[in-house]
Amino acid sequence: MSLALQIFSTVKDANAALQTAGARYMGGGTLVVRAANEGDVSVSRLVRVSDPGLSQIAVSGGKVRLGASVTMAAIDRHPELAALAPAARAVGGPAIRNMATVGGNLFAPAPYGDFAVALLALDATVVTEDGELPIETFLAGRDTSRAVVTAVSLSMPKTESFRFLKISRVKPKGISVLSIAALMQRTADGTVTSARIALGCMADRPMRAKAAERALLGCKLTPEEIAPALAAAGEGISPITDPIASARYRAEILPVHLGRLLLA
Repeated sequence: MSLALQIFSTVKDANAALQTAGARYMGGGTLVVRAANEGDVSVSRLVRVSDPGLSQIAVSGGKVRLGASVTMAAIDRHPELAALAPAARAVGGPAIRNMATVGGNLFAPAPYGDFAVALLALDATVVTEDGELPIETFLAGRDTSRAVVTAVSLSMPKTESFRFLKISRVKPKGISVLSIAALMQRTADGTVTSARIALGCMADRPMRAKAAERALLGCKLTPEEIAPALAAAGEGISPITDPIASARYRAEILPVHLGRLLLA
């Protein structure tokens, strides 16, 4: 079967092309091109947008706007995005980070999409041609979405309030066993006043650890006070099983690594 590539100058035209059977959007190509190369016959046409605005990064007044085609490498080297750099560096190796995009991470199935885990913890907003959606709402309906993502916007976190951790095996290197992102606000004495914790590989897409979030409120980040949050971390999870790790193993290590993240 032949594989056609269509490049459009506007998102509107690309959206129209994506309504036809067999059409898939291609950002960096790390997922869809691999699928086509591996024989996915459902893909017959790749659609791209050449609009340079999709590759722009804007930082102003504590707000960040990342175009959907912004790569992980671009985030990593941006001088004003140091807080996001650890999550960007968690995506593959250097070659993958030069191609992997913000938009692509939103659609990547577990165990991929580590940067989307960070965006979920940061309560990002996903921008499409049809409007804006909270990232949690977007992720829940992404399988049926046909709209092209144009950007993601978020408030710039303070480095000390945002934490990210990816756990992977030495061999094969790089693929997530688990990823965790946490955004916490604390008082001067260290008491947690708000918390958003996002998990990767605990479902087929990034998810919130809402029970753990609630358990952290009013606590200080000490081993004794975070214990209820660690015990609650497994509520509502449905870890994936793949060649990297079993669902049971992922569930068992979640409280261990969440504890390490919170106490770091």
